[in-house]
Amino acid sequence: GLETLSIRMQAHSANALALAQWLEQHPAVVKVNYCGLPSHPQHELAKQQQKLFGGVLSFEVKGGREEAWQVVDATRMISITANLGDTKTTITHPATTTHGRLSDEDRARAGIADGLLRVAVGLESVADIQRDLARGLDALMG
Repeated sequence: GLETLSIRMQAHSANALALAQWLEQHPAVVKVNYCGLPSHPQHELAKQQQKLFGGVLSFEVKGGREEAWQVVDATRMISITANLGDTKTTITHPATTTHGRLSDEDRARAGIADGLLRVAVGLESVADIQRDLARGLDALMG
């Protein structure tokens, strides 16, 4: 409930930042979208407007749809769903779920590439989240 919202958002944000930093270094990842990263084009604006950067990020894997689904399918702990805001980490492939009804051109204009995955980072150990994603990401490299 509302009594624990502040501390939960702190944990979501801290986990998301740590995960985004880790993903940014992974060789199977092309791009990470998280305004808490200095590499984000609106990072400076975000720092002026907010104290925390939230628990949702997206990242694009090398390849495309097939490679993105390989990462999703390799997860064991992360829930595969389009839901947001849970205490448990979730992952979804926007091009075939939340944005699946858009044309290819509209998805491209919105930055929804076939290799894009969205993660709503939960309250689990960030090391556990990384290990779960690494199963699929590392397989793309080998």
